Amino acid sequence: MISTLREQWFSNIRADVLSGLVVAIALVPESIAFSILAGVDPKVGLYASFCMAVTISFFGGRPAMISAATGAMAVVFVTLIREHGLQYLLAATILTGIIQIIIGYLKLANLLRFVSKSVINGFVNALALIVFMAQMPHLINVTWHVYAMVAVGLFIVYLFPRIPVIGTAVPSALVTVIILTVASLSLAWDIPTVGDMGDLPGTLPIFLIPDIPWNLETIKIIFPYSIALAAVGLLESLLTAQILDDLTDTSSNKHRECKGQGVANIVTGFFGGMAGCAMIGQSVINIKSGGRTRLSTFVAGSFLIILVVFISDWLKIIPMAALVAVMIMVSISTVNWDSIKNIRSYPLSSNIVMLSTVATVLASGNLALGVLVGVLLSALFFVSKMERYLTIKSTYDETSRTRIYQIKGQIFFSSADKFIDSFDFKEVLSKVVVDVSQAHFWDISAVAAVDKVVLKFRREGTEVSVIGMNNASQTMVEKFGVYDKSNNR
Repeated sequence: MISTLREQWFSNIRADVLSGLVVAIALVPESIAFSILAGVDPKVGLYASFCMAVTISFFGGRPAMISAATGAMAVVFVTLIREHGLQYLLAATILTGIIQIIIGYLKLANLLRFVSKSVINGFVNALALIVFMAQMPHLINVTWHVYAMVAVGLFIVYLFPRIPVIGTAVPSALVTVIILTVASLSLAWDIPTVGDMGDLPGTLPIFLIPDIPWNLETIKIIFPYSIALAAVGLLESLLTAQILDDLTDTSSNKHRECKGQGVANIVTGFFGGMAGCAMIGQSVINIKSGGRTRLSTFVAGSFLIILVVFISDWLKIIPMAALVAVMIMVSISTVNWDSIKNIRSYPLSSNIVMLSTVATVLASGNLALGVLVGVLLSALFFVSKMERYLTIKSTYDETSRTRIYQIKGQIFFSSADKFIDSFDFKEVLSKVVVDVSQAHFWDISAVAAVDKVVLKFRREGTEVSVIGMNNASQTMVEKFGVYDKSNNR
């Protein structure tokens, strides 16, 4: 117990604290931006980010992953806010958390194994592009001073880690924010700052119960939104966890993460925040800045509320250009460059899946829809591939007037017709032998196909025998087949 606590919380204290500070600073403008996107007061997004980060640090399944208010979730409940107001959003957030906890206990995170590597690559690359494009509003219709700041910021972010000793002791993102803030104040340039993003709350969040009628009608209103929020939130969180697993060469508890996201959303809803989930951009910032344990996530959430409530005057003077530089670094780091570099060597189907996932996400702004399209395409390509691998050869024995069909491959709903069409039912034969020793029947479509073949030959007066069936296929035939029953012999 103590060793686990030390490992997950206090094994990397200095780096976790510093990386948490960087994440907290970067969370402020994003939380405000997502609040504006959703059509609510900035404090709703800031309170959500604080509650999500602090709560998930205790209950989450992936140490060092940052959960907060996100754009993917904000898009889902825009209509709910417009038609019913903030109180219904808070109720939907609580219900979202309950659904996510149920999903965690049902262990539905196992469904993640159906998401192929190509889909994950597409998801990652799409997120990188989204993070990058989110910075564009801060680079349009601005003076040259902003571009100079961003350029200097990128220079510091990438070159500071190369400085011996100190370069690895302090996160380059934090150094960038500090240096550019000091430079902005010293030069007295009139450039956008964090304070220009919106008003910051002056008080801590307080516990409240949504002021709505708690009846069946309310449930009917919020339930569709909560289902969508739960699905989108868990999908983004689980895929982000998978990405961080790969970055850190560690594993995480996906079922615990589902339940943790649920608890975090329940807490958030009762403290006036909107539904949230894991953030790929902030999580990558945390990892790249040295964060490895739950302490980094806790520090990020705690320092965020300290920044916006107690020392907001300091926060407001940070130039947005500094945060833009950090986020551009994050977007570049997030891209799976191998998937682009090796695109010519990858199978065409894998490239189509990846590019379709990216295109769908960018076109719709919906990460869940992009992943769904990617998974469906992966399934279609897989089915098509398995169908092509089905081979049927035949040999004829003139002495016994017997034709032997040798089946090799997988027989299922997609290949069943190909299986049937490979037989010549009009050929005059004494006997037909169907050798399936190198084949496998997967579903009732396969069983129906072998039934059809055998019964058609019998109607033509030809004796048929099916040999070499493995145990699993035999079980399917015995349970669902017709040809082997006594009245059909």
